[in-house]
Amino acid sequence: MLAFGDSVTFGTGAVPGEDWPTLLAARTGWQVVNAGVPGDTAEAAVARLGPLLAAHRPALVIIELGGNDFLKRKAVATVKASLQAIIGEARAAGAQAVLVAVPELSLLGVVARRPSDAPLYRELAAANDIPLVEDVFAEVLGRPELCADAIHPNAAGYRVMADGILRALAAAGIAPA
Repeated sequence: MLAFGDSVTFGTGAVPGEDWPTLLAARTGWQVVNAGVPGDTAEAAVARLGPLLAAHRPALVIIELGGNDFLKRKAVATVKASLQAIIGEARAAGAQAVLVAVPELSLLGVVARRPSDAPLYRELAAANDIPLVEDVFAEVLGRPELCADAIHPNAAGYRVMADGILRALAAAGIAPA
């Protein structure tokens, strides 16, 4: 399995081994490659996916990207097009793609501590008929005790993310081999 994302996939905010890809590997027995790059945008990530797919030949690619695009105020259409390219490339390589919804940048969401997923994730999942991990990242960011800072989970937050991702995979019929 390839965990393809940004600093949240990498595990920023926790010590090594407490990131959600490592926790998912421990809970499933899967071989998981953590391809999280802090600061990465969906647009930039398109270029690095091909070599990772060729090197690791994953059966499953979990995509968690877009937060840095939102912080940099990239157009929603650009973020959506980049994520669509990533989904398409993963599927063309024979991998099952799964999308992790990222909260949209919203002042109200920050002030009220109630972030919500950006709608583009549900749209992409539906258009591509792929599983979507909804509300998990938003739930973590809405609970200060699960956060290392305003945009990164802490160790407890990564445990919640791993649990939520595993539940969504099970609901989609994707079970440990």
